[in-house]
Amino acid sequence: MKAIVNFGPGQLEMRELPLPKPGPGQVRIKTAACGVCVTDLLMIAGWQRTGFPAIPGHEWSGRVDAAGAGVPTDLVGRRCVAENVLADGGEVGFEHSGGYAGYFLTEAANVFPLPESMPAAEAALIEPLAVCVRGMRRMRLEDTRSAVVFGDGPIGLLFLTLLVRAGVQRIVLAGGRANRLALARELGAHATVDYHAVGNDLTAAVAQAVGGKPANILETSGSDKAFETAFTVAGQGAKLLVLGDYGPGRADFPWNTLLHHELELIGSNASAGAWPEAVQLASQGELPLARLVSHRLPAARFAEAVSLVKGRADGVVKVVMEW
Repeated sequence: MKAIVNFGPGQLEMRELPLPKPGPGQVRIKTAACGVCVTDLLMIAGWQRTGFPAIPGHEWSGRVDAAGAGVPTDLVGRRCVAENVLADGGEVGFEHSGGYAGYFLTEAANVFPLPESMPAAEAALIEPLAVCVRGMRRMRLEDTRSAVVFGDGPIGLLFLTLLVRAGVQRIVLAGGRANRLALARELGAHATVDYHAVGNDLTAAVAQAVGGKPANILETSGSDKAFETAFTVAGQGAKLLVLGDYGPGRADFPWNTLLHHELELIGSNASAGAWPEAVQLASQGELPLARLVSHRLPAARFAEAVSLVKGRADGVVKVVMEW
């Protein structure tokens, strides 16, 4: 099989590797599509979590190609996605080879069959959608008057679609790329804020766009400034969901703001328990996932796919490689 292997910091190469054989309880997936995630860029650059060589790819869709002992035979041939966390605690696309390969292994118990009619590129978005579904659950949306989303990446835009579906009356999305802000408005945002245009007036601009103090804030950007702004614009009793990756960043805000405004600060990480709902939403076409797929490239053009995501150019939202 062909696989895009990460041999060292920033070093990706297409190689021929032996076809993996599924063991007991495992299935072999023939990859159909795999999204390029910002987290992939961190892995490719080199981090402590995984070493080299490694095969990234956690936003994938495919088809069950073979099954090991103990796996129902009727699973073979089914189009699918699967939750990536395996029994040993490692994840497909990180500690275990993922969708940057033409074939890889996962556990049959994690597999969710998909309708044959569902496009593979859209199905690759089910993994980030599951992250958002878990976040929405943890936020426990009760007050549907208003919400602000910080971050115009795929996670922020997916959250926007869930807020629209939930009937939130006023949704504002703040970000920094004109094409994504335009897409946010098309997807249902009532207003957008370009932080490049407002500079140091981000707090005032968001408050003006909301028309007051928002009841719900979703921080998906990983920006320290956005996190601090979220605290300053939050309304009394507001919920603040934190889902961005801040690396070594630290918060700097008055603790009395949390106290006096009775804010709820809620963290949400990954997608545990959210896959059945995410698969159902995607399979039934309840969300405009296709609108987020801006680029579809053959896997052989992996260097271009990664460069598009890394370059953050206008017009890029979600880049998907197809096998």
